[in-house]
Amino acid sequence: MKIVIPVDGKDIEANVCESFGRTPYYLVYDTETEESEFIDNSAATSAGGAGIRAAQAVVDTKANVLLTPRCGENAAEVLEAAGIEIYKTEGTSIKENIDAFVEGKLSLLDEIHAGFHGHGRGKRGK
Repeated sequence: MKIVIPVDGKDIEANVCESFGRTPYYLVYDTETEESEFIDNSAATSAGGAGIRAAQAVVDTKANVLLTPRCGENAAEVLEAAGIEIYKTEGTSIKENIDAFVEGKLSLLDEIHAGFHGHGRGKRGK
C-alpha cells in the first residue's frame, strides 16, 4: 500500500506539513517494501488552485492513502474520485504517523475545509 504525506523537508526526521496544497514536499511510503521517496510539490508556489494541482500529483503517485492534518474540499474531491482515502495525522512526526496508520490508530479526516482560495464556493451538489 502506498501512503503519501505532506512534509516540511526531504528527511524522514522532518515534520508533517500543516498545509496539504502548499507543502514543499511529499513523502511517498510503501508499507509493503518500507521504501520511501520524496517528491517536490510543484503546486506549492501556484498563484491559485494549489490544492487541486497537489491532489493530482498525489493521484499520479498511485497512492492508496493520504495522511494529512487538513485538506480543502476541491482537493478532497479529486482524491476521493481517484479512490484515495484521507486520514488525519496526529502530531508532527512522520514516523509516528506512519506507524499509527499501519496499526489502525488514525481516523479518516472528516473535517474538509472550504479551502483558502479566498472565493469559497461552498459544497457543490452536496
